[in-house]
Amino acid sequence: MVATVLKLRYRALANTLARRPWQLVGFIFGALWAIGALVSIVAGMVALAVFQPLETATVVAVLGGSALLLGWVLGPILLTGMDTSIDARGLAVFPFTRTQTMLALGGTGLTGLPGIATTLAALSTVILWVRWPLAAVVSIPAAVLAVITCVLASRLVGELSGGLGGNRRGRELIGTVVLILLVLSGPILTGVLTLLDAGGDLVTRLTSAAAILPWTPIGAAWGVAPALAAGDVLSAVARLGIAVATVGVLWVVWSRVIDAGTDAAPRGARKVAAAGRLGLFGLLPTGGVGATWARSLNGWLRDPRYLRQLLVVPLLPIVFLVTGGTDGFFFGFSPVFAALMLSIAGYTDVSYDGTAFATVLATGVRGVADRAGRTLGAACVGLPLIVLLATVTAILSGNLATLPITLGASVGIVLVGYGVSAVSSALIISPVAAPGDSPFKSVPGQTFVNGLLAFLVWGVVIALSTPTIAVAAYASTTEDGFWTWVALAVGVVEGVVIAVLGIVVGGRLLDRTGPDLLAKIRALPS
Repeated sequence: MVATVLKLRYRALANTLARRPWQLVGFIFGALWAIGALVSIVAGMVALAVFQPLETATVVAVLGGSALLLGWVLGPILLTGMDTSIDARGLAVFPFTRTQTMLALGGTGLTGLPGIATTLAALSTVILWVRWPLAAVVSIPAAVLAVITCVLASRLVGELSGGLGGNRRGRELIGTVVLILLVLSGPILTGVLTLLDAGGDLVTRLTSAAAILPWTPIGAAWGVAPALAAGDVLSAVARLGIAVATVGVLWVVWSRVIDAGTDAAPRGARKVAAAGRLGLFGLLPTGGVGATWARSLNGWLRDPRYLRQLLVVPLLPIVFLVTGGTDGFFFGFSPVFAALMLSIAGYTDVSYDGTAFATVLATGVRGVADRAGRTLGAACVGLPLIVLLATVTAILSGNLATLPITLGASVGIVLVGYGVSAVSSALIISPVAAPGDSPFKSVPGQTFVNGLLAFLVWGVVIALSTPTIAVAAYASTTEDGFWTWVALAVGVVEGVVIAVLGIVVGGRLLDRTGPDLLAKIRALPS
């Protein structure tokens, strides 16, 4: 039964690639990248085995293996999203036992392109230990344990993001919490290791990390062979026990999560709010601009698909704070980087409407009014966050003199992004997650070209923001305080001008492209 599920999964994948040429192109690029990475890894293993001492091989194996596990957990968040074409809820209707369901899901992850590449890379580490025969032999089952840990951890995170089978709000809340914890896990680990060896250089810190991680579930499997090569049998046995226990705990927890996700009874529908409770629609102006403004602001405040894009605002300076401290350049100017990330949050805003965009067209709202309302909704959330972030980072870094520069650059970039998004979202329809979907779920229909479009829009934002960035850069290098206020003025003025131009141009485009956008939305795979 498990083999049948895997056959169906990859038959469906082959059919999808045959129907979507650009998705096939992306798959081929991914395969070529994996092959190139494997060749580089094997060459590096050979060089380490021949020319480097045991200590160097230990650091590379432990840190590389630990990074691999974090990549399996964080990769779906930062890159393509977890493949949920086959998941526990989809298999719940078939007569599978829980073990068969878990084996099918684990086999899907293990036999995919990332799973195959990870398995080959892990097994290639045996090259490191050829000078120590016992370590080389034991490294094979240890590598298998490490790969299984990667797959189980990734699947567990995916199921947790589904909200344990609760209602939509529960799934969204748990998914967002898991997302925050995972994004911060890397900086937190880096900060802990830095504190453990605050006075050492980079090599010393890496060596300290390689000594600590084998005693944790993250690097236990990768620390077995190095311990045997060093003649420390007791440490090797203890680390192997930690690795086996990690697999067992992940399996048991994943099993319980699957039970909760597939056995939870559907909840009853909520009662519709009284007609008099209009919320934001009763507070904001009437008309096309006001109604669109209220609807857009509702989305930014309540829809997790928008809220997750806002996570970058507070999380990015935290990452720079942990890695570089309050005195670092990147922490001081983190509001600018956050603004750049936030600037294209709505570059394909109409896609989030889905087929409800038909209502927008049916009401006869003019394109300019729609663009203005959406921009105001985004600005009501984005601009206060950026201003607050710039102020807090300036206070923490003890350099309030640069606050006007940071404000000018970050506010200018965000406003330019709003203007560009007002145009791009009148032209681009991209597959997006459905309301209530897991943040780790891959979106059906996403292609290589869709990913390139985001970078293209980003490039346009950066190009149009060049005057703001240039003046801010000059102001940060001169001691003349006058230029700090010039940087603030240039950023705000340019941002407002580009935003208004984007609303006008995007509105005119939307008047012409509205029906075509709806047709593209309806053609998206569900």
